[in-house]
Amino acid sequence: MSKTPEIMQNPLTNRDTAFTYEERAKYGLTGRLPAAVETLEQQAARAYKQFCAYEKDMEKYVFLDQLHNRNETLYYKLITDHLAQMLPIVYDPTVGEAIKKWSRDYRRSRAVYLNVNRIEDVRASFETLGLGADDVDLLVVSDAEEILGIGDWGVNGTDISVGKLAIYSAAAGIDPARVIAVNLDVGTNNEALLNDPAYLGNRHARVYGEKYDALVAEYLKVASEMFPKALLHFEDFGPSNARRILQKYRNEYRIFNDDMQGTGAIVMSSVFSALKVTKQSFADQRLIVYGAGTAGTGMADQISAAMEREGLSRAEARSRVWLIDINGLVTDDMKDLPDYQQEYARPAAESTDWARDKDGFIRLLEVVKQVKPTILIGTSTDHGAFGEDVVKALAAGVERPILLPLSNPTERIEVMPADAVKWSDGKALIAVGIPVPPVPYQGVNYEIGQANNAMLYPGLGLGVIVSGAKHVTDGMLLAAAEAVASQVNPQELGASLLPPVDNLRASSATVAVAVAKQAVKDGVATVQSDNWIQTVQDAMWQPVYR
Repeated sequence: MSKTPEIMQNPLTNRDTAFTYEERAKYGLTGRLPAAVETLEQQAARAYKQFCAYEKDMEKYVFLDQLHNRNETLYYKLITDHLAQMLPIVYDPTVGEAIKKWSRDYRRSRAVYLNVNRIEDVRASFETLGLGADDVDLLVVSDAEEILGIGDWGVNGTDISVGKLAIYSAAAGIDPARVIAVNLDVGTNNEALLNDPAYLGNRHARVYGEKYDALVAEYLKVASEMFPKALLHFEDFGPSNARRILQKYRNEYRIFNDDMQGTGAIVMSSVFSALKVTKQSFADQRLIVYGAGTAGTGMADQISAAMEREGLSRAEARSRVWLIDINGLVTDDMKDLPDYQQEYARPAAESTDWARDKDGFIRLLEVVKQVKPTILIGTSTDHGAFGEDVVKALAAGVERPILLPLSNPTERIEVMPADAVKWSDGKALIAVGIPVPPVPYQGVNYEIGQANNAMLYPGLGLGVIVSGAKHVTDGMLLAAAEAVASQVNPQELGASLLPPVDNLRASSATVAVAVAKQAVKDGVATVQSDNWIQTVQDAMWQPVYR
């Protein structure tokens, strides 16, 4: 029985048809490959044609996943060369469909799985990797409770961590040999999964409370001890845990929550750009967040913190924010408000004479009419929530409203940009959470920026890694947001608020430099450099055969 040499079995070292005849002889590959010896560029050209031959996005996803499992260098070469085209395939929105089928379509494990029923195995689980203290730069962990608008998918959510790491490597040059994907398997409340014979995770309801907290604590302790230089990225945790974990541990470990901090920072980038047009400051803003979960509230946190930096007190800043959730305007007379909403709950007395629906709730349109917000953010996944009446009321309230319908995928966005441009008569300054083409309106092409976290978190992570920052500070998040916004000139009519995804590697390098410099200013850097631009360039892994 023939045996495939280890160098071809390992996707980090496999070169397929790029092995030279000398290498084939050296590694026991003689006769195991076709005669042609190809360059990486030739391989990438063939792979791109293969990719384009598939019509359905899920077929393209599977093709890329199989390539990832076979030859990582070629996989990243292909993604890096076609980043804008492939980003929606390797991650949102296509990864959402892949997650639903993950157990049934299981191909290969690319993660470390930490079992809530075997917390004592956490250290051993990482020890099996054989990696030392200086071998890891980044871990992405998810418990998959709140994935991309599709909810709780248990162990199927593993591809969230894998996909996030792929973008870190393709967009910011973080070496894929130095990253680890982690899934916290704490069960699932998805009954379809629990009753699916193919499901590969713990077959019980999702665990909360002390046992859950013990697993998170052990993960943080072990990961930080074994890989002391690594950034610990949290992704798609549920609202009851995400904010609590971040607040509890952010000053103890090098952690980052992309749903709260990354999403908030890319929104800040959009607002930074928009304020160049409106000529206002953060202290002048009135913010409505429609969809007040952890992501939406995280955005409110960062915008209100910017208000404080411009001189407002904490109470004054919070008083310029209105949250709207499933039960309408969040007010302080509501029972059982989540902790992350409590600080923003409006005094019930201020809205006693506002219009209410038949259930007694104050809905979005009434709040827009009463508040006249300068910024309206949507993180609700409530498709069509920003209807013509809402957008027209928004545009009637201020001259150039900032409109950020961020829910994705397309079937969940609050308003399509083409409608928002028309209904606001071209006045709204718009960024969205999905890729969309320019919108022609009255002789102007309106470029719609994509408020995609991928514009920010890869560069942020790289900046943390190269500076050896002990923590991710608010100043570093702000620096990342400003660095993204600095790459566009939004003042021409129809100009985008955000840079295009096409130049993501260059954009990530710019963000990384800003973050590293801010880490030094904030006193959390453990590495110094006389030239951060060169330091960042030197640190960026390139998809080439070594």
